[in-house]
Amino acid sequence: MTPEKTKPTASNILLGSALNLFEVTTLGQPFEVIKTTMGAHRDLTFRQSISHIYSRGGIKGFWQGLIPWAWIEGSTKGAILLYTSSEVEYLSSNTLGLNNFVSGILGGMCGGIAQAYLCVGFCSTMKTAEITRNKNGGQSVGALQYCVDIYRKEGIAGLNRGVNAVALRQCTNWGSRFGLTRLTEDIIRKMSGSSDDQKLTPTQKILASALGGGLSTWNQPLDVARIEMQSKSPSKDRPANLSTLGTMKYIYSKNGLRGLYRGVTPRIGLGVWQTVCMVGLGDMSKTYIAKFSSK
Repeated sequence: MTPEKTKPTASNILLGSALNLFEVTTLGQPFEVIKTTMGAHRDLTFRQSISHIYSRGGIKGFWQGLIPWAWIEGSTKGAILLYTSSEVEYLSSNTLGLNNFVSGILGGMCGGIAQAYLCVGFCSTMKTAEITRNKNGGQSVGALQYCVDIYRKEGIAGLNRGVNAVALRQCTNWGSRFGLTRLTEDIIRKMSGSSDDQKLTPTQKILASALGGGLSTWNQPLDVARIEMQSKSPSKDRPANLSTLGTMKYIYSKNGLRGLYRGVTPRIGLGVWQTVCMVGLGDMSKTYIAKFSSK
């Protein structure tokens, strides 16, 4: 039985939280800060974005928004993602008889949508606000005070601005990441002459996850639109209350097709690292827990 077909348990909640906290605290947040900076400052190159971040806060600037927002987001969305995706993937494969590729897509999509509406919308709004609020200068205030200020001015809607774009991004993100990872795993098994249920080595698992994560950045326009919608220092000529599609049209009119793919380089790095942690390490951890529990 392959790891992705292991029967889900409640331990996936704690496991998902721990894995996502590890992911975001290590390489995840620096990639996120660079990606968000490039999405908000679409005139900056990759190197210029790194210089901009460093000039603003030194090395610590690459972890801006980590505490408390990224930790809150990571601990909750990781738990939601791993639990939901594991349940859906297991049911799709073992009850409906779907193949690994389709089961992975369905599991990732459901996990992504669940985490977007339950926690990522609010936390990504606050992380983006932390990273972009001084885009045009201005006095800095504490993170919690800034959250209170947004709520007083804009209410719940302000704290969840761009949540539909986040949901579309997370749905396509994790649907692609899980699906492409499972597809790559099946290709590796066929190339090595293994059976469909043969477990992969840790190296093969990580390779499949890295390829699945790197190839899943095709939806970058959704992330750039999300960043623009959540930015606390928008361009002066940007129309108010734009939808996700309207925001994408606005970015295209200002920056062309390249503008919709700003930040794709750090996002590839982020996608690889997130998928290695949540899919590759997640599968290996679930297998270990299942063996340990059966003793």
